[in-house]
Amino acid sequence: MASEPAAETAPQEKRRLPLWLILVIATVVLGAGIGGAAALHLFGSGAAGGGKARVPSGPPIYLPLKPFVVNFQAGQPVHFLQVTVQVMSRDPKTIALLKQNDPMVRNSLLLLLGSQQATALATEAGKQRLRAEVLAAIRKVAAQNGGRPARIEAVYFTSFVMQ
Repeated sequence: MASEPAAETAPQEKRRLPLWLILVIATVVLGAGIGGAAALHLFGSGAAGGGKARVPSGPPIYLPLKPFVVNFQAGQPVHFLQVTVQVMSRDPKTIALLKQNDPMVRNSLLLLLGSQQATALATEAGKQRLRAEVLAAIRKVAAQNGGRPARIEAVYFTSFVMQ
């Protein structure tokens, strides 16, 4: 009888390893699938063009936007934010799309900038977070108007004044 419990536990231990291994493989495959889908969504599959998608290369093109001036909410020690932004892409068509949709870009950024807290923007981390949000807002406008958001590579603050 003493040998029977040992015989019962041995098959259970053998089942654990394959189950664990299957879970690890399933997780890796799922992660790869999600990553591949995200890459296709972000960069395009190239299937529509009949081959590889052409990624613009060459020198960066900067699109300066007119300065933004927004009021902070009442009760904050700082009352105004003035920001100048430049958008960077290597694709002339993307720059043209942003110029054509300048009112939508400005509206999105004015709403975003006006909702900020002065204390959060006083730190470098706060400014970097805002820069990422500005990039996302501009990419969203490009996507809504038939552009390719991934072609907008970066945004830069060329002036940032809080008073």
